[in-house]
Amino acid sequence: MENSPKAAQKKGLILALFAAIFWGVAGNCAQFLFEKKQLEPAWLVTWRLLLAGVILLLVDFKGHGVKVFEIWKNKKDIISILIFATVGMLAVQFTYFYSIQLSNAATATVIQYLGPLFIVAYFAIKNRKWPIAIEFLSLALALSGTFLLVTHGTVDSLVISPEALIWGILSAITFAFYSIFPVDLLVRFSPIRVTGWAMLIGGIFFSFYAKPWVIMGIWDLESFAAFLFIVFFGSILSFLFFMSSLPLIGAQTASLICSVEPLSAAFMAVIWLGVSLTFLDWVSTFMILGTVAILTLATKRKKLSI
Repeated sequence: MENSPKAAQKKGLILALFAAIFWGVAGNCAQFLFEKKQLEPAWLVTWRLLLAGVILLLVDFKGHGVKVFEIWKNKKDIISILIFATVGMLAVQFTYFYSIQLSNAATATVIQYLGPLFIVAYFAIKNRKWPIAIEFLSLALALSGTFLLVTHGTVDSLVISPEALIWGILSAITFAFYSIFPVDLLVRFSPIRVTGWAMLIGGIFFSFYAKPWVIMGIWDLESFAAFLFIVFFGSILSFLFFMSSLPLIGAQTASLICSVEPLSAAFMAVIWLGVSLTFLDWVSTFMILGTVAILTLATKRKKLSI
């Protein structure tokens, strides 16, 4: 019995790690589809949510039957899943994919990983405690890294567009919300059920805007391969792994472990898509990821309730 908490923690860390790797590669698949196959972020996100949501709920239905609908019995749960589906699941995917289109997968992913800072800010407000010194250090490092990433040290110009920066920051905020909000739902329902309904609802909601029934882009073997990776590995498995890790290691730790995602996205962007990352890009990336190590130390010293 003594080893069970450690085993659960180890499982949570592994799940979060693989979720991060799958997300990083999926980001590059999305960039490939945007640049080479003329797909649009809203259209791709809608299909991603609809297909992944249906598949997850079918799997849940096969294993548990009509219990899959239990989440709709309680008014509080209904409101929670609707909020999570739109403000969490849909928002985090669209802001991220749109920022990829405006910049590239590596840059968009790095900016999104300002998310843990927003999580720290949330818990500081919730617990009515000022962040400790090490957390202020992480803020300074993250802001410096972001400044270097978007300007390359030249204050009178931006390396990426202002729109890409804005949408990247929005993806970081929605990522923080996505990490924190569903914890209560996950206490009562399985990750596959929460993830499946959130994806399906988000996809249906966005269908009114994206019109997924109108086929767009260039479809060939490459397109289908990238699309299927996004749906199965970058959606079903990655989101399921991440959601499963939350009850085991908590929102803050899970989001910190997922810092592997920017590195996987950066390496894939260079190797596969031929994205040119300068020395300053790598320095700024590791500066932002350095906040992860700092915040991990802060978490150990300051036990935040989640």
